[in-house]
Amino acid sequence: MKNQSHNTVVISTDSTQWNYLDDGTDPASGNADLDSWAATDFDDSTWKTAQGSFGAKNGSLGAVGPYNPQTLLNHYLGGQTGTATPAYFFRTQFDLPEGSADDFLNITGDVVYDDALTMWINGTKVAGFLDDRLTGKSTQEYAGSSNGNPVSSSFEIPADVLVDGVNTVAISLHNDRASSSDIYLDVPELSLNTTENIDPISRVILTPTETPETSQYVSWMAGSSAADAGNVEFRKVDGSEITTVAAEFVEPVNGNPLPHFSAELTNLLPGTDYTYRVSNGSNSSEWNTFTTADSAITDFQYIYYGDAQIGLDTTWPKVVSQAERTAPNAVGSVHAGDLINTGSNESEWNNWFKGMEQSAATSNVMAAPGNHEYSGDNKLSAWKANFEYPRNNPSVETAGDLAKLTIGDSEAAAQYRALFDHWTTFAEETVYYTDYQGVRFITINATRDKGFLTPDNLPACSTDDCPESKSSTLWVQFQAAWMDHILEDSTSKWNVVTFHQPVYSASSGRNEPVLRDEWVPIFQKHNIDLVQMGHDHVYSRGYNNENRTDFEGVTDGPVYVVSNSGAKHYDLADENDNVWTQNNATQVKRGEDFTTYQVIDVTEDSLTYNSYLAEKTASSTTDLAIGDVWDTFTVTKNDEGTKWVTEAGVDVPVIEEDFDIKLSVTARCIGKNTMLNVNAKNNEDSPVTLHITSDFGNKKMNNLGSGKSASAPLNAGKAPLNAGSVTVDASNGSDDITKEISYEALSCK
Repeated sequence: MKNQSHNTVVISTDSTQWNYLDDGTDPASGNADLDSWAATDFDDSTWKTAQGSFGAKNGSLGAVGPYNPQTLLNHYLGGQTGTATPAYFFRTQFDLPEGSADDFLNITGDVVYDDALTMWINGTKVAGFLDDRLTGKSTQEYAGSSNGNPVSSSFEIPADVLVDGVNTVAISLHNDRASSSDIYLDVPELSLNTTENIDPISRVILTPTETPETSQYVSWMAGSSAADAGNVEFRKVDGSEITTVAAEFVEPVNGNPLPHFSAELTNLLPGTDYTYRVSNGSNSSEWNTFTTADSAITDFQYIYYGDAQIGLDTTWPKVVSQAERTAPNAVGSVHAGDLINTGSNESEWNNWFKGMEQSAATSNVMAAPGNHEYSGDNKLSAWKANFEYPRNNPSVETAGDLAKLTIGDSEAAAQYRALFDHWTTFAEETVYYTDYQGVRFITINATRDKGFLTPDNLPACSTDDCPESKSSTLWVQFQAAWMDHILEDSTSKWNVVTFHQPVYSASSGRNEPVLRDEWVPIFQKHNIDLVQMGHDHVYSRGYNNENRTDFEGVTDGPVYVVSNSGAKHYDLADENDNVWTQNNATQVKRGEDFTTYQVIDVTEDSLTYNSYLAEKTASSTTDLAIGDVWDTFTVTKNDEGTKWVTEAGVDVPVIEEDFDIKLSVTARCIGKNTMLNVNAKNNEDSPVTLHITSDFGNKKMNNLGSGKSASAPLNAGKAPLNAGSVTVDASNGSDDITKEISYEALSCK
């Protein structure tokens, strides 16, 4: 509950008149100070006047997403269709009695906008939303990112900008590009508050460290903008001694005034139940529990979610609730990106965390960023504020042969160094891995955009081998080298990779050739067990054709899955002509217009995958009921690494292992004749008998002892000797094997 306070509403949609300029002209024309139009004494008497909300859709007064503007803005420069007006300017005023300005502690408010917004009070800039593209060199600049529907944001600022008498609120509103199809602004409320509002602590989340047996990350968002310190208290569930750890302060993001905090709990005991709570001063969370990993335990469950993104306040909490009922003891969840629709929208983040509230506070969350996490936040400030992950990300040291490109004093080498150094920092908390009870969970970042891939001070380069033009591909290769590096020495029996954009796209019109070219060879080389993806808003599961076997319903390589856990749905690509069929891959299961979550049961020798139907539309391609298993398969692997992926109802193949006998054939010249020697070494614990069949006669080796070697000569006649083979039938008394041993051609001169 918020503390009781006295709020004075000074701006609202229902009552406030705004003066506004929407003709594309410069409101500060002739003034060196481009912000002069926001000052209290600025003359806006020639501007238009109207009551909000404001907007346009394709130049007309129409719905902008779910919002219906009341006042039409001039959408296009010169009133002609084609070039959207870069910026609009709004001013309004309210009066405060003499001596009352100092009574207020803070100013809070809500804004709804498309595409970017900056706010001033009495000439001081107090808030900016998606305005990081503004350079300050002109008042008429495009800003923001194409978010689709308008974004709703809240803000809280200190009240020291207020004055007795007339106070002026000024807003600049920006289209994101010349081809923008809509514009929107509403200020539902701006209030002056005499006491601080303190909300409950929220967004409490557990994320794994690199050593989940003995440590744990905890993060949260404070309930007060004044919070500047935080703590985590924890103890064993069966103990009484409390340990307190100071948390790290993380600056507020997205115009949300509430700061974030994170802490690492260390020196924990494996396989132990702990209880904890987080606090900022006297404001504390509830006590929650978690259990550390235990390398001696092999059996556990985890949940895999595709995109949440749309329906965060409706579909998403229902999906999570169903998943938690299905897998109440899950140790955590993996998320394949696009958790939200707009990275800069704090309301969406709030809804995502509300849906995950219990799950996130009691089990580990392993999330991969998607392209929508970058929407309006291309530095991922919200992502890095909300989540704490191991900093075992890619670096020059893990780049393999790519690192050689940074050597030297050429312009190209300087650019490579700058890019790789930038990516080493940028990859933190977006590319990482953790080992949990025999599973290496690997998270990578499939989004590519020069806006975040290019460092601010990239060295100049004018030669043909400059890397800047191919930075998108290099970013993918940089991660591929890192995966190759960490998989070479993986101590976990199982390896699972999660990311957003699929290597085998499933929905119509999508294709990711760069990801496929660079990452699939790594997945195949290391025989990754599960490749978990999102982005396409359909369901698709299958394999690379090189992993087909001679057994019906059985493959032996990585399983590639695309799933969708939100309310947004796309159409599948043509069943017989799609990215899978065009790139040596096969879809085993596919469907559209429904929502799923996946539960994976891990044991020492198997991964059992079940995808559950959580929600469906009228056009869904399945007749299954909500809660039914939509897709299922099992991955089986023995200690020697032999792996099978079996469909439902298919038995794991039983193949008799060859007993260990080493065979070879050598050829040599004796004058003008050729001689073959069949060589055998018995590595079994018991004697073996060998029968040799060839075009030059047959031989037998009786009771070749354990660890012993022997040869059987065959006279192949006069040279030359053509290439061929001999057949060896071997028996150890209980098992029999047959092997073909080849030899090369030989010419004796």
